[in-house]
Amino acid sequence: MLGFISLPLFMLAQPGELWVKNGDKGLYIEHKVMPKEGLFPLGRLYNVHPRHIANFNGIDFNKGLVLGQLIKIPLTDTNFNQKTNAGVPVHYKVGEKEGLMRVSTIHNKVLMENLRDWNNLSNDNVNFGTTLVVGYLVSKEMKAAAPVAEVKKEEIVKEEKRQPVKEVNDVVAQPEIKNEESKPVEIVKKEEVKQQQKTTGITPAVKMETSEEGYFKWHFEQQAKQHSAVNDKTVTSGIFKTTSGWTDSKYYLLIDGVVAGTIIKISNPTNNKSVYAKVLGQMEGINMNKGLDIRISNAAASGLGITETDKFIVKVNY
Repeated sequence: MLGFISLPLFMLAQPGELWVKNGDKGLYIEHKVMPKEGLFPLGRLYNVHPRHIANFNGIDFNKGLVLGQLIKIPLTDTNFNQKTNAGVPVHYKVGEKEGLMRVSTIHNKVLMENLRDWNNLSNDNVNFGTTLVVGYLVSKEMKAAAPVAEVKKEEIVKEEKRQPVKEVNDVVAQPEIKNEESKPVEIVKKEEVKQQQKTTGITPAVKMETSEEGYFKWHFEQQAKQHSAVNDKTVTSGIFKTTSGWTDSKYYLLIDGVVAGTIIKISNPTNNKSVYAKVLGQMEGINMNKGLDIRISNAAASGLGITETDKFIVKVNY
């Protein structure tokens, strides 16, 4: 039986984009319950107390959730930011005869100036069916995997100027940073940073690893002590882009039938390189995932020496 560590994170396949709804108890977003999900995992995922979720939905806190059940996740002053653009965007689709003032009024009277700024609006006229960002979900778990837009060259230049690094003997100098296991971070050669840019098309910040196989290797070993890694498969994979993993070696993947938070060993059979990645969520329900068994983060692909951008074969063990 599959062993797992219950450390749920944001699942790209579900919820994907976050859509706000308005009920008699206030603003909320909906979450479709996946296998082995409960109130506590959802509470950690959406940064809201599990009892508050139970009360908001009128369900018994002491009972489990049902697979496929739609749960309303309340948007509160602790997990919903409408002052800045920090967090995961929460969207709203404009209804008939609604202007920007109406959108502001029904969403906690969020400043119209913010709505214009977040949605690049030059005036207060919005068309029926227009998708607007009305705030941002504040969640460390979800932010780690939220879809990240392509990085523009100008932004890369600004980031490089903001965080300069020193080079000594063709090696990027790193501060002595330690991870949760208090293992020293390895120094990464400049050629490796260039190779990552060539492989994925993204210029990462200087990559700091706990080992060549990634931050979650130790977690996989601990997981295996509790439950043997009995699943060993060859699968077809694609890539999803995220900024995570370049500086902290935290690799992620999407896969069906495996509980979010499970650590999986991924190996490249062409060069025998391996990385350890944490499951973010499911693949099903997204058209772009057809023909793929899994998707791995671009940083994980770089760690495996993958140069393909469409489909490739890897082995998974968990």
